Amino acid sequence: MNQPIPFNIVLIEPEIPPNTGNIARLCGATATPLHLVGKLGFSLDDRYLKRAGLDYWSEVEVVTWPDLATLQAAHPQARFVYTSKKAATSHAAFQFHEGDFIVFGKETKGLPDDLIAANPDTSIRIPIFGNVRSLNLSTAAGIVLYEALRQCGRLE
Repeated sequence: MNQPIPFNIVLIEPEIPPNTGNIARLCGATATPLHLVGKLGFSLDDRYLKRAGLDYWSEVEVVTWPDLATLQAAHPQARFVYTSKKAATSHAAFQFHEGDFIVFGKETKGLPDDLIAANPDTSIRIPIFGNVRSLNLSTAAGIVLYEALRQCGRLE
């Protein structure tokens, strides 16, 4: 029996091939479509990208988009959840809904501040303790996606 796709992962202008490869493997393991938006910091043929995703690329639905506005226009009924260390709400306190598009920014800059400010009710952060500025992008994607899956009863 085919279950509906519960979530989508969106990477805005990812820069580091192994991060995207690791996230692709995560998406393959969870039947989650991966949306790559804007100018990528690598070619989709990059050997490091392929190596990080191992032989699982055939298990991943990868869709590329020129910009976030085009992706949003293609999915007008969807809710977009933005991740940022500057967001007020913890990912664990946020109520995910099946079908959410979970959006991550580029490794060096994250998402634009004005995007987070314009969407406070759908912006989330992963709590960080200590003097570390941020988590690795693929680690962050795994943390948030599995919390969303847990909340929706998809981990039983």
